Amino acid sequence: MRHKIVAGNWKMNKTLEEAQALTSEIMGMVADEVNGSVKVVLCVPFPYLVTIKNQLGANATIFVGAQNASEHDSGAYTGETSVAMIKSVGVPYVIIGHSERRQYFGEDAKLLATKVNKVLAGGLTPIFCCGEPLEIRENGTHESLVKQQVEESLFHLSANELKKVVIAYEPVWAIGTGKTASSQQAEDMHAVIRKHLASKYGAEVSESISILYGGSVKSDNAKELFSQPNVDGGLVGGASLKSREFVEIVKAI
Repeated sequence: MRHKIVAGNWKMNKTLEEAQALTSEIMGMVADEVNGSVKVVLCVPFPYLVTIKNQLGANATIFVGAQNASEHDSGAYTGETSVAMIKSVGVPYVIIGHSERRQYFGEDAKLLATKVNKVLAGGLTPIFCCGEPLEIRENGTHESLVKQQVEESLFHLSANELKKVVIAYEPVWAIGTGKTASSQQAEDMHAVIRKHLASKYGAEVSESISILYGGSVKSDNAKELFSQPNVDGGLVGGASLKSREFVEIVKAI
């Protein structure tokens, strides 16, 4: 059985006090309203990782995640955070290759492959992002681009390593725009990704990997998105900054 996962990507938002308040609200609602079959991941800004991790305590449903990790192990890389540092504070998840990292910071497939390697070597779970911008969707080459992104950054892994990766499909044209891929568009692309994984690793491996949808997920579209057979949860941006909205998305799964 694939894990059902809803991850909130807080991006560069919230003060520490606001982050603690939001976490407290989410914890209370999840405890009261959500069964234990779904994993909830809060991907918070780096300065808050330890505080939020401690606040969650031994919570069996909610976990904390980092939004990025360096490709370097240590050294003179001012402002960077290594996988070893993230692991040392007990953080189990790391987002790798978010479209904003690709777009604004020039992260390419080779770099992301290295980052995936580092995260896996550290015993952590990468949430690997892939997805197409609007012009690629409009010219009809979105399937080939996403398959290429997956291939170039993940296909060097062994089958056992790949099983430890969570994939998030995020159509870039739907992030923060209010546009959302239709449930059928999401399902089609998730199926393309899973079939591409199966072409190299076989159906058993492919069927074990959680693939999340990211792109303007909201409480009013989550249930339909999550009802698709190849959609195993969501990577939620703006809606994860509102406790009630986020928990409604979690409940939709």
